[in-house]
Amino acid sequence: MQLAPFFPLLYRILQPTFPNCLWSGNPHTKAVALTFDDGPHPVYTPQLLKVLDYYSIPASFFWLGACVNRAPATAKTVSDRGHWIGLHGYDHRSFPLLSPPELKLSLESTQQAISQACGVHPTSVRDVRPPNGLFTPQTLDLLNQWQYRSVMWSVVPEDWVRPGIKLVVQRVLEQVQNGSTIVLHDGACGGQDVAQTAKILIPLLLQRGYEFVTIDALWYGHGQKISPI
Repeated sequence: MQLAPFFPLLYRILQPTFPNCLWSGNPHTKAVALTFDDGPHPVYTPQLLKVLDYYSIPASFFWLGACVNRAPATAKTVSDRGHWIGLHGYDHRSFPLLSPPELKLSLESTQQAISQACGVHPTSVRDVRPPNGLFTPQTLDLLNQWQYRSVMWSVVPEDWVRPGIKLVVQRVLEQVQNGSTIVLHDGACGGQDVAQTAKILIPLLLQRGYEFVTIDALWYGHGQKISPI
């Protein structure tokens, strides 16, 4: 069963319940953040980068440490393009299933992988999106205690199950609004279609007058800042 119809409802319930997470940006500003999870992938991410380059679109990537270690050159290319980088855990295990020491190690190992691949300071990468969108209040308390910033989502077209590029684009267009945080995937699940999806979606959103910004730009609207990578 596809879960895409339930994500808008979840967003409306969870966003006010956990206001310290970044779910979306300023509702009065016609800007959206295009974000990509589960990479970097040595094939799918470079394909996506060509589309982002063509439209001069900044994006935000939430990486798995294991994938960074498998494709460090791709990671470096993304970073060098000036895209925003965040953490998605080391190997996509749901955070509530990890003990606090395991969670901390997962995040720090991912930071270290990014540091080695991209030549940035490990602690400059502080945005965290939980794998599978799963978290508990304890998870958020730990992330805050360790000085990470929790990043969630507002538009989830469930592209990782590959329902078809046309349907993914349709779902985004039906849900997008000012400040939306759109989640797509450039990893092993869904990455096969991500470049073509972006190639269709980006010009349609531009035609609607949306500006593309990074997750960091959305945080500025919440009064929080972080050193650039």
